[in-house]
Amino acid sequence: MSSKLLGAESDFFANMVVTAMKNVKKTNKHGQTKCNVKAVHLLKTHGMSGKESTLVNGYAIEATRSSQGMPKILKNCKVAFVDFNLNKFRLQMGVQVLVKDPDNLDKIRQREMDICKERCQKIIGAGANVVLCSRGIDDFALKYFVEAGVIAIRRVNKGDLRRIANNTGGRIVTSLADFEGDETYDPENLGECDLVEERRVGDWEYMFFEGMKNTAAQTIIIRGANDFFLDEIERSIHDSLCVVKRVIESNSVVAGGGSVEVALAIYLDGYARTLGTREQLAISEFSEAL
Repeated sequence: MSSKLLGAESDFFANMVVTAMKNVKKTNKHGQTKCNVKAVHLLKTHGMSGKESTLVNGYAIEATRSSQGMPKILKNCKVAFVDFNLNKFRLQMGVQVLVKDPDNLDKIRQREMDICKERCQKIIGAGANVVLCSRGIDDFALKYFVEAGVIAIRRVNKGDLRRIANNTGGRIVTSLADFEGDETYDPENLGECDLVEERRVGDWEYMFFEGMKNTAAQTIIIRGANDFFLDEIERSIHDSLCVVKRVIESNSVVAGGGSVEVALAIYLDGYARTLGTREQLAISEFSEAL
């Protein structure tokens, strides 16, 4: 870190990186220590100085509530992970419906809306008070979530969806269909989380998930003046995370910055002086090269 852009602030970021990696450290049944660098999420946002960067004990995503009528903060959350559209249901391509009575056309339209309403109510009925959807949620469907006091977030990145599901002990549901051909939502698919809150950081709103059931995910929110500065800090922090991961997992440290080569050069130079044959020249040349 000290050789890069961070220089003067390297101690501040070093403490943050070590704390983050210690918090995501896991030991398996064989006694091996594992640290997942991906469990530390890096978010970049403009404004303030690098020293204003913060470490959050939880996972944060760049997303907001889908409606302003939803609560900003919820505690003891049950999180549903949905990987299908909560838009108005439409019949599949290639399905033909022959309608003789115009009144039936309205009934078809109404039924399409009711199917979406039933899906929302099944998710709410299972006990979910936070819904993360990787696709769209219609405005009329949001109405049911607002009435139930549920936080619904649409178009969540699939990678974020998977990571939050793993950390909270939930499962991503791609369809509500069960073996009987009906639509149900199993409460076992819900993840658990102590706190879900929308906070404004810089110019953007972020959703924070804290106190997750399975894993202690960490988020580092990087502040800085411009994109170049933020990108450079992100690279430095990522390198540092990988270094700390190696140290924790292997329990040993190899000095960097060319120190191994210098030490070898000094040792070989000393060894060359003990020889009286022509090999001395080759060994001292090799030490020079190092």
